[in-house]
Parts: sequence; C-alpha cells; structure tokens
Amino acid sequence: MNRRSFFKTSAITIGAMQVGLFASADATPEINTVLGPIPAGNLGRTLMHEHVLVDFVGADMIVPGRYDAEEVFRIVLPHLKSVRALGCETLVECTPAYLGRDPGLLAQLSQASGLQIITNTGFYGAAGDKYVPRFAYSETAKEIAARWVHEFLDGIPPTGIRPGFIKIGVDAGPLSEINAQLVSAAALTHLQTGLVIAAHTGDGVAAMAQLSLLKKHAVPPSAFIWVHAQNEKNSSLHRRAADEGAWIEFDGISEVSLGQNVAWVVEMKQAGYLHRVLISQDAGWYHVGEKGGGSFRGYSLLFARFLPELRKAGLKESEVRTLIIENPRRALALRCVPTAKPQINTKTGKMNSVNGQKRELINAKNTPHTRSPH
Repeated sequence: MNRRSFFKTSAITIGAMQVGLFASADATPEINTVLGPIPAGNLGRTLMHEHVLVDFVGADMIVPGRYDAEEVFRIVLPHLKSVRALGCETLVECTPAYLGRDPGLLAQLSQASGLQIITNTGFYGAAGDKYVPRFAYSETAKEIAARWVHEFLDGIPPTGIRPGFIKIGVDAGPLSEINAQLVSAAALTHLQTGLVIAAHTGDGVAAMAQLSLLKKHAVPPSAFIWVHAQNEKNSSLHRRAADEGAWIEFDGISEVSLGQNVAWVVEMKQAGYLHRVLISQDAGWYHVGEKGGGSFRGYSLLFARFLPELRKAGLKESEVRTLIIENPRRALALRCVPTAKPQINTKTGKMNSVNGQKRELINAKNTPHTRSPH
C-alpha cells in the first residue's frame, strides 16, 4: 500500500484497532497511541513534548491541503528512526488542532518508524489566542469540552484515532477570559475521560492560576502538566506546584540549554520532587509554508547528550529511569475511567453513576463537532 492509499484507509483501520476505551479501576491502566491503546507498562522510554509538523498561519486561515503529507513523511521519518535507534520507544506529539495536528500522518510515521506516537485533543490559547477557533469564543466550557470528549469517544475525524492527552495553551498570568474557558473545558474533559491536561503555560502566575481553577472543578493537580516550566525562573514555584502534586515539565532541552536544564532537574531532585518531573526537547517542526519545511531539529539530543550529562551530575540509573519511563507512564495512564459509556438520565440531565462515581453530563454526541483541519 502506498502512502496516499494509507491516508484513505486509515479511518477504517485505526478505528478498528482502537477498542477497549474504558478501564475499570482495578484493570491494567492503558494509554491511547495513534495505533490504538497500549498497556501503560509498555510505554517505555518516552519523549514527553515534541512536534512533527506545525502550521503557524492561524486558526481562521488553516485549511486542508496546505502541505504535502508525503513530503512531510519523507523528511520526518529519518529523525524518528534515529531516536528510535537510541532507545526511545514513545514520542508524545503536542501539536494541537488548528496548529497543524495530523493524526493520520502520525499513524503512518508510527508504523514506519516503530515509535509509539501519542496525539491530543484540545485548543491552544497561547500566542495571543491566534490558534483558538472563532466558534470557541461563543461556546461555554461544557460545549468546548463536549467536542474534546467526542474525539476521545469516537476518534478524531476522519481517522478514528483517539487522543492520549489534552493539550491546551495559556499566556502569562493572570488568565484571560478565553484562557480560563479552555482550562475549565480541559477540567470537564478530564473528568469524563481521565486524560491528563498538558498546558503550555506562559509563566508561574498562570500555572498557579490553572491549578486553582482545576481544583474548583475537583480535578487533582496530578492531572496537570506544567508545560515549559523552564520559562519560569523562580524555581520556588516549580517546587510549590510539585508539592501540590502537579507535573513539572522541563521541555526546552537543546544544545544551548543543556546546563540550565541539568540544573533544574538536579534542584528538583535535591528538593525531593524528581518523581514529579518530566523532560523533553520541544524539537522537530516541519514548518508549513517554508520550503522543505524549513530547518528541522531532530529528536536525538536528549538521549545522546542530556541523559549522560544527568549521570555526570550524580543521577543514578534508577533516577534516570524515573524521568524517562516511570514518570511519563504515571502521567499519561488512564485510570478510574468508566467501564462502559455512561447513560444519560433523561429526567435529571446527568450521567448515571458509573463505578460509584456520579459524573456531570457532557453531551458529546449532541454537540456540533468541527473536524480537525488536517
């Protein structure tokens, strides 16, 4: 089968593979990849925050056909194979809808590279809200969440591929109205799906505001990943968020930032919070609109350079394993999710109790759904 045929058949193939949506509290936790759910224990060495393709044109202008998927495949695949050869087993692809998310392309790349790849649901409210679709401004948090729950239940159209986490973005605090709306929508989605919330976060003020808002929705801090935590230079806020139970993600690892990121990790270890730290590179990026996708930064640095530097700084092999295997597995695993789709009580408008937990209705089936542009 050629690549073009793959994209035409992926909705049927991947949709058929994605079974067993819900796990009981005593079942083995699972994680959704673009090729279907896997036991959380099979996640392996994981890059928590990377990109394959990004389109910065903006939500109002993004349309299908803005790039050649076969060209992207040809350019990206060698980079994925290189990091796979270094021992990486899973790559978390953090490009959200309206910024270039392409689950079908990711599925093809996963099959060809041998890497497990995880995609997301959610909207990106950072960068001045350029990537928030216009309809989101007139919808409630519950209506926005219904779209994301719909993708979890039925897959991202037209592929049927289900997300493995929620990706949102907010600018520096205090939270704007639309940013707060997205955080609330993420909270409601988490309560219905069990998906962890990875939030591109402008600064520590915004991180703390998000944690506060999530608590109001009864979402535990352990369901929140503070993405780009390295951008907040006040490390006491890292420790404060970790103490509450949030995940602190240092994901800007590059040639020029190796030393600083080693220092962040070592500081968190010394404070007793290594079990709340995630690491990655925010690398990749086939840039739509640039010839040949522009300058592509590969994914190998963390394994080739950063982990050896951590060992030199005194981290034991068990602590390195905590960072690249155990923490990602714990952050992404779906737990305590209903064993069957909850039924609507037509009299109360609420979800019937499932596994002893009563859940507020998010009617994903009856809310208009806008498909991802890619």
